[in-house]
Amino acid sequence: MTADRDRLRTWLEELERIERPSASEGERRAAEWLVGRFAELGAEARIEAEPAHGTYWWPLGIGAAIGALGGIAALRGRRALGGALAAGAAAGMASDYPPGKRRLRKALPERTTYNVVCELGRADAERTVVLIAHHDAAHSGLIFHPELPHIADRLGMIERSDTSPPLMAPVVGGPVLAALGALTGRRSLAKLGVFLGLGTAAAMAEIGLRDVVPGANDNGTAVVALPALAERLLAEPTEDLRVVLLSVGSEESFSEGMKAFGERHFPALPRESTFFLCLETLGSPHLLVLRGEGFLKMREYPARALALLDGLAEELGIHLFPNLRLRNGTDGLESLAAGYETAVIASCTDLKQPANYHWWHDLAENVDFGTVADGIRLAEATIRRLDQRWLDT
Repeated sequence: MTADRDRLRTWLEELERIERPSASEGERRAAEWLVGRFAELGAEARIEAEPAHGTYWWPLGIGAAIGALGGIAALRGRRALGGALAAGAAAGMASDYPPGKRRLRKALPERTTYNVVCELGRADAERTVVLIAHHDAAHSGLIFHPELPHIADRLGMIERSDTSPPLMAPVVGGPVLAALGALTGRRSLAKLGVFLGLGTAAAMAEIGLRDVVPGANDNGTAVVALPALAERLLAEPTEDLRVVLLSVGSEESFSEGMKAFGERHFPALPRESTFFLCLETLGSPHLLVLRGEGFLKMREYPARALALLDGLAEELGIHLFPNLRLRNGTDGLESLAAGYETAVIASCTDLKQPANYHWWHDLAENVDFGTVADGIRLAEATIRRLDQRWLDT
């Protein structure tokens, strides 16, 4: 096991040295790096190029600014115009959150994102498990400063809640308040909408100006888990299960790579015989199975999927941090919203946060490889159990 962890560390150190923002040349190089690791093990993988915008700060920042303009128009007596601008901005921003249609970004420049697909097991198997990771990395920003969770903890906010803060609610809240101010004529609402809108636009611009972090925990840990799992599945193939090892691009621009994978492949993946298992930030001290997630609407993960992973973790002697939900989104949100049995294996610190999240010290040297190893064991056990019997059958 020590040798396995040493190799995981080596892979992760190689990956973190690739600057890989969403839908970029660096993301393509990371995809090619992963294809090379699969090839070294004797597994064939392909890259699927897909259109993507590659940011979230431009669509949200522009939407927030338009919402603020709507509030200003309302304050100057042009309530109909102001309400239309703010309401349109709010609707566009809401649709940009996964698993929405991403309408706002359709008017923005388009680049290319790169998904890596490695298929193992019987190609004609009736049942399929898709493991998801993502190989792009995030921009930093002051909103991700590591001191903020500690401040929240000192205020008692962490202990009282098993759900992460709704950070994106104020983002779309600015245009909503501006629209309400225009509709009702209440200047206080319009002023608050303008304040939140301009603040959001500034925050998004600040994120866009930042460099990309190394992305070791988020989500290099899951990326290196895929070839480790491939090696085990090649040594001991599944009997009646196709396994798709998928690493998507552009997760950090609101899961554009996963959205594109779904548009391409969901029609050929029956809901009753496909299981999605998302691996996300496996390198914090405590492993967990996410209970639900969503930016504006909380979506609970299926009870059967949760029971499966909870039971397997108990059999393996792996302690899972209990009952956490996320007011953001992983790539698992796309398959969940599409009606598939889905689960997410992730990890957290004592403050119920991913370690080193979107910050400069998200490096391999700060990753808990014991947690990564447990995540790999739990993922493999899930594949093996589903090969033996499908969920509760």
